[in-house]
Amino acid sequence: MGERSPHLDIVEGDLTESTLLEYVRFQSSQQPRPSPSTINDRVAVAERAIRNEFPDAPCQIARGFHQAFFAAKADGPWPAASSDERLRVKVPKRNIVPLSVDEVARFWSSFRTSRDLAIVGLMLLQGLRSAEVLALNRDDALLSEAQLRVPGKGNKFRFLPLAPETVQLLNHYLRLERPNPCSAALFVSLKGRARGTRMTAAGLRSLFRYHRQTTSINLANPIAFDTPLPPT
Repeated sequence: MGERSPHLDIVEGDLTESTLLEYVRFQSSQQPRPSPSTINDRVAVAERAIRNEFPDAPCQIARGFHQAFFAAKADGPWPAASSDERLRVKVPKRNIVPLSVDEVARFWSSFRTSRDLAIVGLMLLQGLRSAEVLALNRDDALLSEAQLRVPGKGNKFRFLPLAPETVQLLNHYLRLERPNPCSAALFVSLKGRARGTRMTAAGLRSLFRYHRQTTSINLANPIAFDTPLPPT
């Protein structure tokens, strides 16, 4: 009889190669049903827990179960299993629906600070991704030259021309809104305990969430503003 783990109410003899498959089926039957990515996260945790508590347990793979509902995943705690045998729920691709010109105008008009308007402008007009905007430092804003230096991979930079309106917004933000002293980041938090520190992705999502609620434009999020405006 297998040794019982002090942390889990199972013994090694209870485990088979289909244990995780049964766990996935159990998760999929829950109401409300967890998202595919949530199920995958839980399966990954369960895999590690099983391997930690029962190093000699059967490998948790799904031979012959690579069907439409499941997708292969290369990484995993058991190197003996091939990529086609990793048990993961297939995560549907996320479709990004761009906002209409009217929706963009309504959403943009709800912002009040120069910092927020500049952030949205850089994403919408200059084509920067939200992560690129948040990674900018103060020295990257070359306002006297109406240019923005955007760091890229391999310590390379690209230079983008700035519209006069964007230069004006950035100049106003730097002179009147940006706390002093603060970090080297271009865009920083303006309030609370994080005042003066680099704005985070969570902070940007919170900002967009607030303005989604005030404008009732539910599709407005940083990813949507990573997408160029549709033609008029």
